[in-house]
Amino acid sequence: MGLNVTERLKIRSLSVERLRRRAVTFTLSSPLMRWRYAGNGADQILIVPQELRAADPSFWTEIAHGHFGLASEIADLKGASAFRVTPPSIAWERELHGFGWLRHLAATEEEEAASAARELVLEWIALKRISHGIAYEPEVIARRLISWISQANMLLEDLDARSYTQIMSSVGQQIVALRTTWRNAPDGVPRMVCLIALVLTGLAVSGHDRQLKEAEAALVVELKRQILDDGGHVSRSTSVLSDLVLDLLPLGQCFSSRALVSPEEINTAVKKSLRFLRFTRLGDGMLARFNGVSTGSPAALATALGYSGGELDFMPVAHQSGYARLERGRTIVFADVGSPPPLELSTLAQAGALSFEMTSRQHLIFANGGFPGPADRNWDSVARATASHNTLCLGETSSSRLIRHEQLESMVDGLPIREPDSVVFEFTDGPDQTLLNASHDGYLKRFGLIHVRRLALSGAGEKLEGIDILEPPKGTLRLKQDLPYAIHFHLHPDCACLSAGHGVCRITLRDGESWLFSAADDTAQMSIEESLFFVDSAGPRPSLQIVLRGTTFGETHVRWSVRAERPNDRQI
Repeated sequence: MGLNVTERLKIRSLSVERLRRRAVTFTLSSPLMRWRYAGNGADQILIVPQELRAADPSFWTEIAHGHFGLASEIADLKGASAFRVTPPSIAWERELHGFGWLRHLAATEEEEAASAARELVLEWIALKRISHGIAYEPEVIARRLISWISQANMLLEDLDARSYTQIMSSVGQQIVALRTTWRNAPDGVPRMVCLIALVLTGLAVSGHDRQLKEAEAALVVELKRQILDDGGHVSRSTSVLSDLVLDLLPLGQCFSSRALVSPEEINTAVKKSLRFLRFTRLGDGMLARFNGVSTGSPAALATALGYSGGELDFMPVAHQSGYARLERGRTIVFADVGSPPPLELSTLAQAGALSFEMTSRQHLIFANGGFPGPADRNWDSVARATASHNTLCLGETSSSRLIRHEQLESMVDGLPIREPDSVVFEFTDGPDQTLLNASHDGYLKRFGLIHVRRLALSGAGEKLEGIDILEPPKGTLRLKQDLPYAIHFHLHPDCACLSAGHGVCRITLRDGESWLFSAADDTAQMSIEESLFFVDSAGPRPSLQIVLRGTTFGETHVRWSVRAERPNDRQI
């Protein structure tokens, strides 16, 4: 796909910034400059931060039986070391070298597991004397340092002098490596994690507080840039926030332990992020599946929200992030009403403009396909398409378009997307119903049409009415030939769906509750079709979808509704 002028300028800007960061890294890595970051060695860990992520003691049992499960993949060690087997995926290898799994061994409270942890760390040190490859990507170094410091009690207690020196020397060397290379980390969360690790090492490792202020200042800059005013992340992905919160919270504790004042920006970012997580959490307890939200960790989300103290204000709309929440009674409807994030942060963004998800109590009814887990990334393009979302797809194309450009893909480490350029919405929370009126121009350049969607959730939450409109931005338009459209309503795999008469189908939830979906007229033909739900730890799950199909000549209105079934509705 050809690039427009704005995108060419963006590539030029990214190229210049990339060269600048590499030049700074090269300079700081030179023998003449590395002394500045070497500190006074790393003799001891002064503070052991609290590990807030949930641990799974059964991980030790798996290792004992020769299996190493990371990133939704399992490596059969066959008697070999985890560091000597062929990694089943890059994601698995990154998690291996990040050592986040140490917390699982610590959770067993068994000396045999602790001994194995120490042996694995010492083995890694012996094998990774040459600092290159995935193990030395800046974010991986950062994750490893955070993990080693957080599990220092297990790794260093009662350790012989030689092994103690080996681990602490490696910690010191890795701190220096991270201080000189963090600028090369990809924009977004990877760069943030690097700075969090640098602040942590400045607080927790002896002899390395000389650059604390510098790391602190850089982290504050990134927090202000990446965490929006409404608490969302600049990438529009909610899934990154719970992990960031669990990384940021221990920093406050470490500042207190050192009798230092934590930057207010850290506390502010945590509070805003927690509020946004609450905003995007649906009745099933999980985050709404938009823009890169994958299987995630329910435990991590619950842990992060547990630190809110239950004092989170209700937020119906996130203007900067581009999301709206309609909540009445036991029903929640969550909608995407935003444009894609900046190109350099859009490699996980999805073409789901005006799509929505809906829960009744703890049950998902309508659910987007979501983003595949790390072991199922061959589904990425399918999952990112508009057809995998609960919205209208025109001309069998997506409202956003993947940008295939070798240089740009290399810079941002993935396929970015463009369009819609403009997504606008109005939100009204009245006494009898909650209304959302939104539109996007993702199809304007190709077909001359905009997509308008109006949603109305009744006061008790028992009925959702929708109108999908295709129309020109002004005046009238008669297309040279009719265009096909399809309005998708993907059901969660636990839902059953059967036809209940002309233009009506019955959706039955796992607990037996039923909802009736109906199309108001014959503008579009209703069908029940196969679908895929990507957000499952076991891989893509088959599901069903209700699809309204038709053609438009330039202006089309399609009305539909879904309502909780009453006893007398069984006569339908």
